[in-house]
Amino acid sequence: MTTTTGAFTARKLGEFEGTLTVSCRTEASDGVVALELTPDDGTQLPAWEPGAHIDLVLGPRLVRQYSLCGDPGDRSRWRIGVLREPQSRGGSEYVHDRLMEGEQVQVRGPRNSFALKEADGYVFIAGGIGITPILPMVARAESSGVPWRLLYGGRTRNSMAFLDELEAYGDTVTVRPEDEFGLLDLATELRDAAPGTKIYCCGPGPLLDAVERASAHWAPDALNVERFKPLALAPGGAFTVELARSNLELNVPPERSILEVVNEAGIDVISSCESGICGTCITNVLEGTPDHKDDILSAGEREAGTCMTICVSRSLSPKLVLDL
Repeated sequence: MTTTTGAFTARKLGEFEGTLTVSCRTEASDGVVALELTPDDGTQLPAWEPGAHIDLVLGPRLVRQYSLCGDPGDRSRWRIGVLREPQSRGGSEYVHDRLMEGEQVQVRGPRNSFALKEADGYVFIAGGIGITPILPMVARAESSGVPWRLLYGGRTRNSMAFLDELEAYGDTVTVRPEDEFGLLDLATELRDAAPGTKIYCCGPGPLLDAVERASAHWAPDALNVERFKPLALAPGGAFTVELARSNLELNVPPERSILEVVNEAGIDVISSCESGICGTCITNVLEGTPDHKDDILSAGEREAGTCMTICVSRSLSPKLVLDL
């Protein structure tokens, strides 16, 4: 993400958009597969930072985001971990059942909306498959010599991925399977607000909500979270969008998103999750007041009102002028 004075330059897809091959597939835990994706021609992949994710384009309307969980210094391959979701919408089922070693898959990215910021110390909290973006963050904190600790929870020990890799960090990592210890003791873990320390948390919604409550007394910018699913959205009314570069004015009814209306008008906006959690469709706002419904923009970006996710967000003003 880059910013300019008075405006926001929307997050763009990374340098890569093409086909990668599954060069290695392993069982990271019960229900989680780890895939290594490599280019057939041996070229280097784009650089990435902890917290980044890529899109797997699995079909015409089937695009899913997965966090990169390998070594950012190794540009010969990208690694992801994928949980088989019991109520899969098609993505995890496709990965588990069809992406075997030697198979090829379309990939876009990387992008990063969960970047690791500099801090005097870190508290990492992961729930289940939420360990994937945290793994390279832990490695970065360790190599930089900054104090850190990780609290990692899951349903059972066998369901928790990458435990073998985390063993190398010793007591700095606390592993708490729910069937052995119950729910994570967040009140104790986050009781003392440490100045200059940032919290990074990824996992299911109830865990993130609990971390938000337990860290309410920390500094306003201390907590950084990444959600698997969007927050519940309230319906909005109808409004108009003007596409400044396309010289179009479109009506957005209550039951449709800006993204749907814009794409239907022939303006191709790249999108992925369509639920306000990936950042692919972030668009600059030239006039009007967005009604932010996403779970990705920062408080400062929302207050500035110079960008919005057009897949879920709406308008507080009768009209929005977008840089499209």
